[in-house]
Amino acid sequence: MNYSVVIPVYRGESTLPELVERLSIVLAGLGSEYEILLVNDGSPDHSWEVILSLSKRYPSILGLDLMRNYGQHNATLCGVMHAQHEIIVTMDDDLQHHPEDIPALIAKLNEGYDVVYGSPRRLPKGIIRNSLTLVTKTLLARVMNVPSVKNISAFRVFRASLRAAFNNFRSPSMTLDVLLSWGTNRFTSVIVDIDPSELSSNYSFLTLTKAAMLIVTGYSTAPLRAASWLGFTMTLFGIGVFVYVLYIYLSAGSLPGFPFLASLISIFGGAQLFALGIFGEYMARMFDRIMDRPPYVVSEKVGGERP
Repeated sequence: MNYSVVIPVYRGESTLPELVERLSIVLAGLGSEYEILLVNDGSPDHSWEVILSLSKRYPSILGLDLMRNYGQHNATLCGVMHAQHEIIVTMDDDLQHHPEDIPALIAKLNEGYDVVYGSPRRLPKGIIRNSLTLVTKTLLARVMNVPSVKNISAFRVFRASLRAAFNNFRSPSMTLDVLLSWGTNRFTSVIVDIDPSELSSNYSFLTLTKAAMLIVTGYSTAPLRAASWLGFTMTLFGIGVFVYVLYIYLSAGSLPGFPFLASLISIFGGAQLFALGIFGEYMARMFDRIMDRPPYVVSEKVGGERP
């Protein structure tokens, strides 16, 4: 088997030289042809200059410079679609993922799986960040309809044949793991050590929250059903309140005052705004699709041993 390693690059100028050196040693030890695709995702530092330099030293490197920052999944998709070998490896550029663990993932893939994740033995961030990450991964596993795979990560190995399931996909908002699930349900994971990054994380609390919203509204109709059930529940609650008010009027001869009425208006107004917000999220996804904006645009390519 031959291998393509895809690495989205953002602020990676200090880590790329060591990463490429370690990758070259590991991949050469596999005794097969390989390529390393470095996708510069609009990095504001000198990452592209480093990629240009590395491409002169390593003939196996293909550098792809995107026109702007499109996001990690979009940059990874760019590399995946340009990969020429039958096994694709994706990993981060900050040395959190160890190139030396790639053979273990490949060995698991050879047991008959289509996608193998390198799942962290322990999450290297704080409690709040780890909790939100766990929620996002759990949502993603449910949307993918593979609830047994909750340890999803950017460190993955999969078969290039899965690209046939999303060759025609065009949307600026995407999650690679969901696209992979369109082609297979044979997922598994291998526990690996993940080093805390010395660099600041590009995924803030707000970014993770947006990712969770994309997952649940971009690939699932569950929120729409939740909005319908919320409306039904509020209707039943309204009927119950009407019965209560009627009972108070008939038994006491008076109606509850303004505070009671204001609280009811707040409850129903909040429920309506919540439902409208969900509808708005879906309309935003539809708008993105109608605009037909590409998930990425390559401005320059360099290096790579191409037939």
